[in-house]
Amino acid sequence: QLQLVESGGGLVQPGGSLRLSCAASGTALKGHTIGWFRQAPGKEREGISCIRTSDTTFYTDSAKGRFTISRDNAKNTAHLQMLSLKPEDTAVYYCAAGPVFVSIGRCELPGAYNYWGQGTQVTVSS
Repeated sequence: QLQLVESGGGLVQPGGSLRLSCAASGTALKGHTIGWFRQAPGKEREGISCIRTSDTTFYTDSAKGRFTISRDNAKNTAHLQMLSLKPEDTAVYYCAAGPVFVSIGRCELPGAYNYWGQGTQVTVSS
């Protein structure tokens, strides 16, 4: 059973940066598509980015140019580097693992993923 644990969240000023990590145990991450999502209070869970087993990446408009997704199969971890953070980026951020192949069209959809972490809070505020 694959288990995911996020870390790296916190309080940051607007314009700051954070690097989120997603540590996996139980199964190798290299056989899974990895997605990052976020959920702000009162809003639906929103897809941010995904990286497929081929290392193909996808970003939603809110993440393009500011966020970078990566995976380190040797360490069984995934990361989300976030730059130029804005107050509207404030949310709980989740990593998720899905099947070996997820189409780009489904990459940002929560239903494409089978395993979820517990989330890490990111707060962007001065």
